[in-house]
Amino acid sequence: MIAEVLLDTNVLVYAYERSEPTKQQQASELLNALWAKAVVKISTQVLAEFFVTITRKLPAPLALDMARERVQRYMLLCDIVDVTRATVVEAMRGAREFRLPYWDAQIWAAARLAGIGLVFSEDFHDGAVLDGVRFINPFRPDFRIADWL
Repeated sequence: MIAEVLLDTNVLVYAYERSEPTKQQQASELLNALWAKAVVKISTQVLAEFFVTITRKLPAPLALDMARERVQRYMLLCDIVDVTRATVVEAMRGAREFRLPYWDAQIWAAARLAGIGLVFSEDFHDGAVLDGVRFINPFRPDFRIADWL
């Protein structure tokens, strides 16, 4: 059972990605399950990336007002992990030591500094553990949220 999980941007975005219906359904089910258990955390970086992606990068982007409402909803439903100076410094260490792209390193750093031991993302090596933070791809074929709750 997980105490808490930090979500990467792709999990939120897939809930709105109509061109990926399987991932859209998986993301929606995952988010609903996590909110029901009140274990989900989102960083300010993820909120910003989510807003940009759903308003500019999707084939059918959301209107700015609708996207703003979604971000505000997530801020009410989830605990927010702020990106701080310490997060930036730790992310640079993660980029150097683990050879992570900087923005991925910042996700790792936000989780590590907040004491969150689990990140759901499709962008990291599934099952990897970096300084106590484990990465799980919730879109892999054998993923079951029941295994984590």
